[in-house]
Amino acid sequence: MHIYSVSDPEFKSYGRVWDDVPSNLTAPLVEALAATPIPEGTKYVASAPELEQVEGVDTLGLLMYGGRPFQPGWCNGHNTRLNCLEYHRDSEFNLGTEAFILLLAKQDEMENGVLDTAKARAFRVPAGVLIEVYATTLHYAPCSAAKGEGFRVLVALPRGT
Repeated sequence: MHIYSVSDPEFKSYGRVWDDVPSNLTAPLVEALAATPIPEGTKYVASAPELEQVEGVDTLGLLMYGGRPFQPGWCNGHNTRLNCLEYHRDSEFNLGTEAFILLLAKQDEMENGVLDTAKARAFRVPAGVLIEVYATTLHYAPCSAAKGEGFRVLVALPRGT
């Protein structure tokens, strides 16, 4: 499987790189995220108090969700495979302490609720880069970008997702 970069034009229909967000809003989140554990498998925490208390997280939430309540959580671990896909009614925002890979497909590529996984594309997200994954994009747990290394990824969604 070819691994694209989120800076490649192929990513534009799946999401957007938020490269205009000041680092004083993302760097404290990366620092707090770096203190979270990396389990052997994968673990998802929908709303993490250690991220909710980061200075500036409300300002970042205002940029991402326009003032609607949101939940900064995380998905950490080790993963190398596509074993599930999901989507939300809203965009999801991701930011990693390490580079990570997302396996993505388009919701409209499903036929009768089934997706041919050959249509999935892999995108590498550099460490510290905030991305938006559009609501119409099928996705799931990140994959490790380097063999043997894990990942720590912010997962920001509207509260209650």
